[in-house]
Amino acid sequence: MYLLPQRKKNYSKWYNELVAKADLAEISGVRGCMIVKSFGFSIWEKMQEVLDKMFKDTGHKNVYFPLFIPKSYLSKEISYADGFAKECAVVTHYRLKTSTRGNIIVDPLAKLEEELIIRPTSEPIVWESFRRWIQSYRDLPILLNQWANVVRWEMRTRLFLRTSEFLWQEGHTAHDSRNEAITETEKMLEVYTEFSEKLLAIPVIQGFKSSMERFSGAKQTYCIEAMMQDGKSLQVGTSHFLGQKFSKAFDVKFTDKFGEQNYVWATSWGCSTRLMGAMIMAHSDDHGLILPPKIAPIQLVIIPIFVNQIQLDAIEKVVLPIKRSLEKQGISVIYDNRERYSWGCKLNEYEVKGIPLRIIVGQKEIENREVEIFRRDTMVKNMLPQKGLVNSISELLEEIQKNMFQKALVRRNYLTTEIDSYEDFKEILDAKGGFLSAFWDGSIETEEKIKKETTASIRCIPFNRKQEKGLCIFSGRPSFQRVFFAKSY
Repeated sequence: MYLLPQRKKNYSKWYNELVAKADLAEISGVRGCMIVKSFGFSIWEKMQEVLDKMFKDTGHKNVYFPLFIPKSYLSKEISYADGFAKECAVVTHYRLKTSTRGNIIVDPLAKLEEELIIRPTSEPIVWESFRRWIQSYRDLPILLNQWANVVRWEMRTRLFLRTSEFLWQEGHTAHDSRNEAITETEKMLEVYTEFSEKLLAIPVIQGFKSSMERFSGAKQTYCIEAMMQDGKSLQVGTSHFLGQKFSKAFDVKFTDKFGEQNYVWATSWGCSTRLMGAMIMAHSDDHGLILPPKIAPIQLVIIPIFVNQIQLDAIEKVVLPIKRSLEKQGISVIYDNRERYSWGCKLNEYEVKGIPLRIIVGQKEIENREVEIFRRDTMVKNMLPQKGLVNSISELLEEIQKNMFQKALVRRNYLTTEIDSYEDFKEILDAKGGFLSAFWDGSIETEEKIKKETTASIRCIPFNRKQEKGLCIFSGRPSFQRVFFAKSY
């Protein structure tokens, strides 16, 4: 049996080896990019399936915009351009040729008239399109989403968490009023929250980003932050109120009901394959992945134990009807009767891959009219009667989902500490980590100094927190609300 590095000894090595051993992804031949393998992609597809329905249920429609953005589009919204300038990949030529020495080189005569940016996000090209599509209030709202890849040239990469190219979805909406746009921003944050907590079983904290952490080009960024097992925070979804910044930059106006011209109000929102990293780091253990049942592409595996075809035939008479009944209930099942692998290899494979439930059936179980069932979240085995097994499995999957969320919530609460002094802040950050709830004076200067000295940043300014007076832990100036600091991915 393959043993992963222990999380407590080397969390980074544990994560990297788990991603590889569970057959999720691997580093590609292109620096900073990854190959998402079939099992990893099946999990991402399940996430897509659920989120896509949630988006459509709130009135959004899927579209696709080009990968390339003319460089001139970026310069129209300066704060956006400044924010992404250092991460942009630029296409300058459109043709290669073979040199006299047989080498492939860029054709110097094939220089583009205007350089193209490989999208870091799609706001510029979306708003150039909105300029053509919107004339009247009757054209609003526009509620769009696209599933796509984006490129942000990263210097330090880690599979799923931060890669130069990654998969994501990005929503883009246009509205006729400020209030409608803010309502949209809040609504989509609730969608991400529901997905994270009810599907991924990861508790999150909702809040605003500070101006230093805000999305480039946004008036306000709403976020959800999750706590990983190593005491670091991970941003798992953002929703941005763009105000009229992009509509003014791209001159997108509409005629309202009274015949007056107004600029459009806007939002954008997105989440990415970073959700895969969040799921891995929030739940998994030293044995491998632990997948939440509601997002697992395979919820149950049935493994027959047999020594000859007669035994296998007897087992299949029992388990195949059970498999069909489970599938009718919407439970995804694999029946693994591969002869080229021992049952011990199979057990290890599905344990590392985090399949929520495993059933073993052999000659003894057939005779006793029961099955051995194994829960991946607790690593506990039990015997269950074959009669009523479908209902028992449905209940177990619900129980696993709830248990995973509760376990993550208990850990998150333990890793949340109220701090009133800068000395305590630094001490607990190093010794324990987690969210540090502390007073902040609201200045970028203070935030920058704390980040430079400790590497901790303001992860969010939480919603619905009680107003209380205090003194900023760094500057000593008056403060009226605590914010959450943490080291982050």
